[in-house]
Amino acid sequence: MNNLERLAFDRQHIWHPYTSALDPLPVFEVESASGVEIRLADGRVLLDGMSSWWAAIHGYNHPELNKAVENQIKSMSHVMFGGLTHKPAIELAQKLIEITPDGLDWVFYSDSGSVAVEVAMKMALQYWQSQNKPEKNAFATLKKGYHGDTWHAMSVCDPETGMHSIYNDRLPKQFFVEEPQISFFGEWNDSDILPLEKLLSENYKQIAALILEPIVQGAGGMRFYHPNYLKQARLLCNQYDILLIADEIATGFGRTGKLFACEHAHISPDIMCLGKAITGGYMSFAATLTSQKVAQTISEGSAKVLMHGPTFMANPLACALAIANLKILASNKWKNEVLQLEQTMNLYFPEFKSFKEVKDVRVLGAIGVIELHKAVDMKVLQAIFVNHGIWLRPFGKLVYTMPPYIMSTEQMKELIQKTKSTLNQYFNN
Repeated sequence: MNNLERLAFDRQHIWHPYTSALDPLPVFEVESASGVEIRLADGRVLLDGMSSWWAAIHGYNHPELNKAVENQIKSMSHVMFGGLTHKPAIELAQKLIEITPDGLDWVFYSDSGSVAVEVAMKMALQYWQSQNKPEKNAFATLKKGYHGDTWHAMSVCDPETGMHSIYNDRLPKQFFVEEPQISFFGEWNDSDILPLEKLLSENYKQIAALILEPIVQGAGGMRFYHPNYLKQARLLCNQYDILLIADEIATGFGRTGKLFACEHAHISPDIMCLGKAITGGYMSFAATLTSQKVAQTISEGSAKVLMHGPTFMANPLACALAIANLKILASNKWKNEVLQLEQTMNLYFPEFKSFKEVKDVRVLGAIGVIELHKAVDMKVLQAIFVNHGIWLRPFGKLVYTMPPYIMSTEQMKELIQKTKSTLNQYFNN
């Protein structure tokens, strides 16, 4: 098949994320990717501002990550984790325990971020069952949040912008609280934490855990909230005997300017979910970390074990990639890379305020957000982005970038300028 025939087959037979089978959004066939560039099959080259949904933090075709795959596949690409173990899984767990916040001493591997969240929620439920408190079986969470597309993960996503209504109210009912109102750079006021305090004080007997995205609410709105909110949430969970689950799938491994977003508030959760950038964007892989207390309590319960075990748990290829990724991060080059991206975006993003259609712009770490007053026509806007030689994936009212950390200042300037030209064309058509 030629390129057009392949695209026709794709359109007629392959589902893409959040896309109709009857009228799917257009897709662009990729031939290769290297550094911060994506080469399409038709010869066009796109500057990538998305890191493939925030995961390819070191760009594409990275020699050290490639080498990790090549070396590992010579010994084994996979072996079951039930009854067996291997060096990559052990080395990776050692490194994750070392770099994550204090007190996270047990590691559970899984296949994707959504599954990592499912595992975290199961940990919380089993923790309370093991203490003969089965009534603590609900979760508290923030509005405007997003935690994945699997079943229980969906139940703690925003009730309005999530998928609750589609599934006929069959999802578990959780406790939602108003999202934080004070921005990351705003002046803190204790009034912002009062709705959460009220919710937890009134319902703590039913709540197993509070699950939230620390500092940055991602797909639910790309909102950056004040570190004091997270700090106070930790204290409230301690006060009301509720576990705290930090979903660091989008924020982990440097995206916000800290290795983990929890570091902005100097707190440690009881359970932490990691994914996306854990393998440098090469493979789907995730980990759920928890404390000795949680792990021991679960193991002392009636089940005696944590009831989960994916077929590809601790996949050696993925573990080897994650180890290589962490070695790259350990050089600490990422700190300057992220800082330079942040400084460049802070310098030029205010220019987007000249568009009357723009409601707000905000930057944190290697995240730049342009919030519009109205939702975009993604089909139209995406095509203009591609015609301008950049890859961004807007959604709803948001046009945003999470570029690979290795993007140079000149490339970042180019991405911003072409984004501005694209929006100018889109708004004036």
